[in-house]
Amino acid sequence: MGSQVMENTKRKNFIINFFDKLAPERKSWIYKNLAFHANDINYMRFLIPPNQKILELGCGTGHLLSELSPSIGVGVDFSRRMIDIARSENPNLDFHVGDIEDPKVVRLLKGPYDYIILSDSIGMFEDIESTLTNLHQLCSPDTRIVLAYYSQIWNPILKIGEYLKLKMPQVEQNWLGLRDLERLFNLSNFEVVRREWRQLIPKNWFGIGNLINRYLATLPFIRYLCLRNYLVVRSRSVYCDLPKSVTVLIPCRNEEGNIEPAIRRIPEFCNDLEILFVEGHSTDRTLSEINRVITKYPKKNIKVLKQPGRGKGDAVRAGFEVSEGQILMILDADLTVPPEMLPNFFRAIASGKGEFINGSRLIYPMEEGAMRFLNQLANRSFSMLLSWLMSQTVTDTLCGTKVLSKQHYKRIAENRYYFGDFDPFGDFDLLFGADKLNLKIIEVPVRYAARYYGETQISRFQDGWKLMRMVGFAYRKLKAF
Repeated sequence: MGSQVMENTKRKNFIINFFDKLAPERKSWIYKNLAFHANDINYMRFLIPPNQKILELGCGTGHLLSELSPSIGVGVDFSRRMIDIARSENPNLDFHVGDIEDPKVVRLLKGPYDYIILSDSIGMFEDIESTLTNLHQLCSPDTRIVLAYYSQIWNPILKIGEYLKLKMPQVEQNWLGLRDLERLFNLSNFEVVRREWRQLIPKNWFGIGNLINRYLATLPFIRYLCLRNYLVVRSRSVYCDLPKSVTVLIPCRNEEGNIEPAIRRIPEFCNDLEILFVEGHSTDRTLSEINRVITKYPKKNIKVLKQPGRGKGDAVRAGFEVSEGQILMILDADLTVPPEMLPNFFRAIASGKGEFINGSRLIYPMEEGAMRFLNQLANRSFSMLLSWLMSQTVTDTLCGTKVLSKQHYKRIAENRYYFGDFDPFGDFDLLFGADKLNLKIIEVPVRYAARYYGETQISRFQDGWKLMRMVGFAYRKLKAF
């Protein structure tokens, strides 16, 4: 690829020569603005776990790529001198000289990759839409493109910084706002999964800048003043195979009267449908009722697992570990989310419209008595907070019906160390895990019904306090890190 002939415009030739001359100084500029680069790398590490197959387009001297600890790291840049330095400083990574706007160069990169990084390179493209479109061939359904870019409103300050030799010189770029970038990705058939604003103060200032960036910079409205913009997108041109099997997991405790209605009401929406009850130390006849319906409906694939621990979260984790379906669904045993709506969830995930499907009870009118007014108000407020924290819109975080693939669940479980065992409910372990992996979260509206058998397992005041603690936990793990 190093011998690839590049057809360059006058502007591009100027840019190549500019960065060739700048290459020997690149390391000194990084150390001169170490607080900015450390903050940027810290957030990139949040977005991109270690040991991934990573491609960086416009990699410079390879500093960012090496800091992300890839299992396979490939960097491309059109500055030969930048690549020479990258190769000498990072012999374990693979670097190439090439113009990433050249389709022949892109074809030689041999994807797919787990992550493709565009850090401050999109501003130099001659034809952004065509360049982005060419990247689909390097993507799988799980590939995420991570874009980092400077905010337009900082342009005058950055120019002053260059004049005072406080910032590395830069060529004139395509100054694009976040909305402009989103439109360009949309034109190129990519879908935005996450958007974020960070770094209000790109200097340490004896620790004050770090505190401001950590606790204030990501707050609503203030964040729009930040220096750094990030987008995470996924391809809409690459599709998964249609799932062939589904597990419907039903955590149940003291739900004897809901067991057979659940079996009768779950539609046969998939040829290979497993129904897995996880029985949680009931004091009524729930377990014997499950065994009775297993005998009564021999043509249905019904199984039961006695929960090893306590709480819905433990039940979900135990059930998902032994489930056999390619798609995993949670259905609460109280049947307040109608089982008849499960096909809607299946269509949403099978079509690829979303990778984590969450039910929302707050769109359709509810059945009388299904949810008290104060509970509705608290749920809506809590969901607004969580949507800001997760950078994806979720209108009903507490709806028990959630759907994802077994493959994605395994990835959430593997990355559970980041959050730890924090969730007694079971909902947030999955939601936060999906958000951390940049899975596309979409919602399916459900008609919320009143409970007809048994009593709620929720303590409104005690669990309400736990939810407020959950907001603080999410803030520390998803924003202030």
